Amino acid sequence: MSTENEVRKASEKFYAALNRMLNGDAGPLADIWLHSPTVTAMHPIGGREIGWDAVRASFEKVAQLASKGKVELRDQIIRVAGDVVFETGVEHGQVKLAEQQVTIEHRATNIYQREGGAWKMIHHHTDTSPAMLDVINGL
Repeated sequence: MSTENEVRKASEKFYAALNRMLNGDAGPLADIWLHSPTVTAMHPIGGREIGWDAVRASFEKVAQLASKGKVELRDQIIRVAGDVVFETGVEHGQVKLAEQQVTIEHRATNIYQREGGAWKMIHHHTDTSPAMLDVINGL
């Protein structure tokens, strides 16, 4: 299997886990991410998380508020640079966040690193979502 296809599979696992998170269960994301103090995330709810513990906590926070969610990556582009790969695209979907319906349409960049023969997420970045921030800040 080519590196691009391996990363495409890792991306499918990430978005399957992200969909579980949008339905209240952040647990499966732990299998996708490198558990390192160097990983980072910049979510649609704002801020920047550094280190696996902070990234995990941010996903768990959203999972507590999320239900009936679905997101998919469209217009995917994958570029390989040795043991690091970046993926770009646009996330489309919807979620109930604290019982308020929110549309998801964010540009996204994901970076994966080969670790122990598997591709692990080391960075996830999306546009900030004013709609999500309104819900979060209103709590």
